[in-house]
Amino acid sequence: MNWDTIEGSWKQLAGRAQAKWGDITGDEWSSIKGRRDEIVGLVQKKYGQTREAAEKEVDTWFKGL
Repeated sequence: MNWDTIEGSWKQLAGRAQAKWGDITGDEWSSIKGRRDEIVGLVQKKYGQTREAAEKEVDTWFKGL
């Protein structure tokens, strides 16, 4: 799976993302439409992580799909 696939299947995958990062609202998930940079930014903002840590967490989640 690649990020284009994630973006194309975002309605189905948003629930998995919300299960992992519950502090991010459904409306926020809907608005980002699976775009990696926006997912990383939200994880960074909501959980107070560095950009690098958020990228690593998002990439680890992505590999597990």
